[in-house]
Amino acid sequence: MRTKTLKKNKINVVTLGCSKNVYDSEVLMGQLKASGKDVVHEEEGNIVVINTCGFINNAKEESVNTILEYMQKKEAGHVDKVFVTGCLSERYKPDLEKEIPDVDQYFGTTELPGLLKALGADYKHELIGERLTTTPKNYAYLKIAEGCDRPCSFCAIPLMRGKHRSTPIEDLVTEAEKLAAKGVKELILIAQDLTYYGLDLYKKRNLAELLEALVKVEGIEWIRLHYAFPTGFPMDVLDVMKREPKICNYLDIPLQHISDTILKSMRRGTTKEKTTKLINEFRAKVPEMCIRTTLIVGYPGETEADFEELKQWVKAMRFERLGCFTYSHEENTHAYNLEDDVPENVKIDRANQIMEIQSQISWELNQAKIGQEFKVVIDRKEGNYFVGRTEFDSPDVDNEVLIDASKTYLKTGEYTIVKIIEAEDFDLYAEVVS
Repeated sequence: MRTKTLKKNKINVVTLGCSKNVYDSEVLMGQLKASGKDVVHEEEGNIVVINTCGFINNAKEESVNTILEYMQKKEAGHVDKVFVTGCLSERYKPDLEKEIPDVDQYFGTTELPGLLKALGADYKHELIGERLTTTPKNYAYLKIAEGCDRPCSFCAIPLMRGKHRSTPIEDLVTEAEKLAAKGVKELILIAQDLTYYGLDLYKKRNLAELLEALVKVEGIEWIRLHYAFPTGFPMDVLDVMKREPKICNYLDIPLQHISDTILKSMRRGTTKEKTTKLINEFRAKVPEMCIRTTLIVGYPGETEADFEELKQWVKAMRFERLGCFTYSHEENTHAYNLEDDVPENVKIDRANQIMEIQSQISWELNQAKIGQEFKVVIDRKEGNYFVGRTEFDSPDVDNEVLIDASKTYLKTGEYTIVKIIEAEDFDLYAEVVS
């Protein structure tokens, strides 16, 4: 007698937004795999989990469009179930349930056990550091804290992620050891705010101590710092950076603006004078450091004079890496009470002006690298080139080093020494030295 074969469920996790979401998806996938589930990342599957972003308008639109796209697939019978999790559903769950009611279930950012249950899996507490990484095998994100206690007027993250909560040092070391055992060589430390790390657990800013513990992990070659807040930055971190070769001479520190009027309205807890002094101290203490920052233009009340001050400051500071965003008017933030009075076309024009200045700075800094030798890691092969990065570059956002694949064979994830032979605004061309 023939029995009907049951269709085996395959769970497809779709990730939108920032590296914190990438990390959360990896944890979810690790838990599902531990429960014996067939799980893939952004491939075909009959059950879909969309990990959404709700940070600014563009991200929210992308998340909603992705949900609608998968709902159409569900209607057409291509997928059986659609679950939505992450920041958008944390922030707008009642609205989403009303507007897109056919989604099987919505979950917030802290409801992983509930999501797993809905997927027929159990939450396993003992799985510290067990993740299915979705990044190239040579690097992985290490989320050292969740949430944020900062009062920035424009930011909705505390609404979606809650208060700052640090992960204990020993748990992070365990996680790093497990990643290293899988061949990960570069850890990218992420949090809403690295600067705050440890205050809740150890009653002091403890990022330096965490770094001291992570550099001891066998197999890890680079440790990179992302998303540090300028106010209250623990300067002992620079001592560790200078002393420990594994810690990249790199710091991502979003500064947002420089006009005192705007900084005050943004509730950043700092001034132009303090910010400039901090950057100068970084460069004095670690001269080879690459500083990445991000700025916001078109914030409510930003005048031509405020913007001009920002432009001149960007020219003077000559940041190695810089990104610029247009202000997004987010409900339930402090700045939502202000009039969003800078027209959209002016916001875009201002962002373009900043990036034009930065392109020139980046080009000049890159020209100075011609003839110099750097250690690079190879991330991938693309067309006729192997694509790598120096310690001064983070994946996806920074400069890349292109090496002619017809002249040299290189393996992904390997480190090699190269000499820069040509440079553009954001790309370097190199040949292998050893």
